[in-house]
Amino acid sequence: MTAAHIVDPAGLLGEALAEASPDLMRSLVQTMINSLLSADADAIVGAEWGKPSPGRTAQRNDYRHRGLDTRVGTIDVAIPMA
Repeated sequence: MTAAHIVDPAGLLGEALAEASPDLMRSLVQTMINSLLSADADAIVGAEWGKPSPGRTAQRNDYRHRGLDTRVGTIDVAIPMA
């Protein structure tokens, strides 16, 4: 027999995010988008940023920064350049 959860994790997270400041949400969205873009670039290049790899198929040069308007405000998106 399993014990019932006293705290609902999904509900708790939902409440915390609903009460969070726009700065927190903006930071979370920016971190998530930039992490996904960087991971996609790593997959295309065949190596992580700044790490040598014998399977490397391209080279990453830098990032270009663009503003992205979201519901929580404008965030800075770092787009990897390959």
